[in-house]
Amino acid sequence: MGVSTTQSVDRRFVSLVTMFDSLFRTPSHGGGALCVYLHGEPVVDVWAGYASPGVRWDAETVALAFSTGKGVAATVIHQLAERGQLHYDTPVAEYWPEFAAAGKARITVRDVLTHRAGLHRLRGLLAGPADRFLDDAAVTEALAAAAPDPRHRVTSGYHGISFGHLAAELVRRVTGREFTEVVRTELAEPLGAHELWFRVPVEERHRIATTFPRLRAAGMDWDRGSDLLGRTRFAAAAETTPRGFADLIVDPRIHDSVMPGVNGVFSARSLARLYAAIAGKGELDGTRILAPDTIRRMATRQVFTPDYVLAFRIPWALGFHGVPMKPSKADPISAFGHFGLGGSGAFADPDTGLSLAFVTNRLGGKLTPLGDARLTRLGTRAHNIAKAIGS
Repeated sequence: MGVSTTQSVDRRFVSLVTMFDSLFRTPSHGGGALCVYLHGEPVVDVWAGYASPGVRWDAETVALAFSTGKGVAATVIHQLAERGQLHYDTPVAEYWPEFAAAGKARITVRDVLTHRAGLHRLRGLLAGPADRFLDDAAVTEALAAAAPDPRHRVTSGYHGISFGHLAAELVRRVTGREFTEVVRTELAEPLGAHELWFRVPVEERHRIATTFPRLRAAGMDWDRGSDLLGRTRFAAAAETTPRGFADLIVDPRIHDSVMPGVNGVFSARSLARLYAAIAGKGELDGTRILAPDTIRRMATRQVFTPDYVLAFRIPWALGFHGVPMKPSKADPISAFGHFGLGGSGAFADPDTGLSLAFVTNRLGGKLTPLGDARLTRLGTRAHNIAKAIGS
């Protein structure tokens, strides 16, 4: 499947594309791509802005999308569950014996998918410089040996980076294959969604947009800001990243690693195709990746209590979170997916048949690099259009 070099817009979604274009008016806004499917058909495939200083974003540009990758990793786990290769309520240690260390023998696959494994902490997990965290095997081994935070018995605690290592190792133990190989053969190739990368092929790295600005916390250097947050109710959030994290995410060696919680590199087009299959009850263009019953299970809310890392309620499903499209708490939430640090993300809405993916190299807005309202605004507009079309 070749990459189209022509942008395309269904006329019913013109107002959505106008909103998208307004996000990238100057080079300081960076760039991004937006792709939308409705009932299995592409209705928006556009891009705008700059991939790097002086270089326009184009049809082949891809971007580091951070936690957006968690949804990709979770989808693979659901495929294995559907095939009976693993079970949600089986202890992880039955597939990965070393995981039973330090009181984790009863932690289940469901606990991992709902961020209730108690292993949110990466700060201090490995001694030495930040680039030690580029050693996937070392991080995974340390997580298996670590003691869980006792709060996991009560509620979720967002595993900002560690979720990906846990998911990837679980897939490897169950299948006997490398996680990246499973993603390629079970998702990317069948769906023609080739840019679902966690270890980016060397020959494709020239396509990766430059991520900016430098990541900061509390308006200061990431480590100093995290130390400050560590003295507040956001202390657990500060523990989710290692020291030197701001340097780590711009280190080219991050693309040699397999860190599905943080280093996924995607095109909006590939993400939208994945979520189009999910929105289509598991099927896209005659290719089935999941059964309808599995889609219902993976979207069912499991936890909605105050998350001890994020310090507010998160509607966790199995590896995904709910995506609110309206400000009213009374409205039902049918969309689910995963957002990433900085603003990228993707979701599916089986009720309307809509899927949407947005990737960008501009981390957040003027006030914070951690994320902003761009994806929420785009998603809300797209959702409203899809509902109007279906009414």
